[in-house]
Amino acid sequence: MSQSELSTLIWSVADILRGDYRQSEYGRVILAFTVLRRLDCVLARTKSTVLKEKEEKTRLGLNPDPFMRKASEASFYNRSTLDLRRIVGDQDNIDTNLMTYVDAFSPEVREIFERFNFTEAVDRLVKNKLLYMVTEKFAGFDLRPQKVTNAQMGLVFEELIRKFAEASNDTAGEHFTPREVISLMVNLLFAGDDDILSGNAIVRTIYDPTAGTGGMLSVADEYLFEHNPNAALTMFGQELNDMSYAICKADMLIKGQDVRNIKAGNTLSDDGHPDAKFDYMLSNPPFGVEWKKVQKEVQREHKLEGFNGRFGPGLPRVSDGSLLFLMHLLSKMRPAKDGGSRFGIVLNGSPLFTGGAGSGESEIRRHVLESDLVEAIIGLPTDLFYNTGIATYVWIISNKKPAHRKGKVQLIDASALWQKMRKSLGSKRREISPEGIDIVTRLFGDCAEAQMATLYDADGKETGREVVTGGNPVPKAPEDGKVKLQPLSLLLPNKAFGFRQITVERPLRDEAGEIVLGQRGKAKGQPQADTSLRDTEIVPLTEDVGAYFEREVIPHAPDAWIDEDKTKTGYEIPFNRHFYVFEPPRELEEIDAELSEVTRTIQRMLVELAG
Repeated sequence: MSQSELSTLIWSVADILRGDYRQSEYGRVILAFTVLRRLDCVLARTKSTVLKEKEEKTRLGLNPDPFMRKASEASFYNRSTLDLRRIVGDQDNIDTNLMTYVDAFSPEVREIFERFNFTEAVDRLVKNKLLYMVTEKFAGFDLRPQKVTNAQMGLVFEELIRKFAEASNDTAGEHFTPREVISLMVNLLFAGDDDILSGNAIVRTIYDPTAGTGGMLSVADEYLFEHNPNAALTMFGQELNDMSYAICKADMLIKGQDVRNIKAGNTLSDDGHPDAKFDYMLSNPPFGVEWKKVQKEVQREHKLEGFNGRFGPGLPRVSDGSLLFLMHLLSKMRPAKDGGSRFGIVLNGSPLFTGGAGSGESEIRRHVLESDLVEAIIGLPTDLFYNTGIATYVWIISNKKPAHRKGKVQLIDASALWQKMRKSLGSKRREISPEGIDIVTRLFGDCAEAQMATLYDADGKETGREVVTGGNPVPKAPEDGKVKLQPLSLLLPNKAFGFRQITVERPLRDEAGEIVLGQRGKAKGQPQADTSLRDTEIVPLTEDVGAYFEREVIPHAPDAWIDEDKTKTGYEIPFNRHFYVFEPPRELEEIDAELSEVTRTIQRMLVELAG
């Protein structure tokens, strides 16, 4: 049986639930029982040995837990004589026996079922007289490792998670990132890393501070296994939402990962991995969500620990905490001398430009750009995510840039590389096309500038697209058609995003028009500034301030000067501006001719109607 067939078979339990449960509630039951049945099957082969160890070690007055764990040949165990088949065999006591069985698991497994609110789920099934039918159905699924490997079971579980996300698309975005977005990010994460993609016995760590259901970690693991079965990823994560945390931890357990590396709680206020550094990291933090609940803890760390903590560069406005997660990931980067790190994070447009010079957001951008940490920013298509249709961007950050990337940022506009979905899921109406993923991955891997050439026929219909890189020729236009060129990938120096905000002062004048001079201190004998005439100018870092001032200000205000004490340095990334292509309006003669033709058409139709 294929993974898809098995996941469809398991999801068929929804037929039992239909009517008593809303469609969005199916997954809470099905996912919990899937985990229970898989663990039940995994432990079946060693169950007698585990129970024997329990009996012997208890008789000797020893704590049997570590011995049972070892005897189970898994990272967990169960101390009960029951299993699902025996539980189904005692229909009158099924609820009591089921909870007794679950409570007999080792602590890390019990926590998963606590987060699933399994007790409440069982009570509701009892109330609706469905517990026996559901348990019997799951007891009939053969999920033994001999039949379904860890990797296969992981894929089945992911398919069930996707079905759950589709069934509850109103909240899917809270715990589920579209798989094609993750695939793109994983491609970029490992691009150019020859050691992990081809080496033997390579072990690396990967971390997601907003792990959700564990999709990013799972896809990264799959990608690496596909490209190099001799390499392994040790996964770490943290998740705030109880349901998502339970699913993530269960998925890791099913795949044989150490679930103690998956922590619960708020990453910003209670870091579950305070001293850890990682090789790779991925994150899709919530967009535009305020961080008022953790404001006290974050501000304390920023003030007391500075750059020794996580939030040294600055704090964004309370209404959007996205950049807090960016700084959190920066703090988790392995030092360059120890091999360095690379991470990918999905952000909305706000972190690119919100906040003027000197603001928290600008200072955070300044830190990552002046530290030469930004490898690339990729603009994604809109309508990709389940709970928002806004524009989103993937930032690739690294402290191990190769020589040809140093001092540069690559911008890739992938906003047009999408295909329409057959069925919308919430706000998700589009997906990145496989060709789009390949194009972005190749451009990033090659660190290449490129243009997208779009071909149109004589009627203005698009007939094809072609990526033009380097000095390669532009494709020929179709007969009587045209070729439209649009920037696709740009390489810009870090300084291109920086600017100085200068304060331009003009003198205060008395009623006679004479300049008022200061009378005391440093200002004595100096022209006094007229605050009503004060202005600011933005000067790119790539330009000399003096030259700009002489060219742009002095011709209009010969008496002006710069107040050097008020000069601020800021950074913003006007992504769309770099990809804007001016299209001149049509000639007036062409517009007039078109209007005349429309007018004649309308007059002809009126005559026909009158006749």
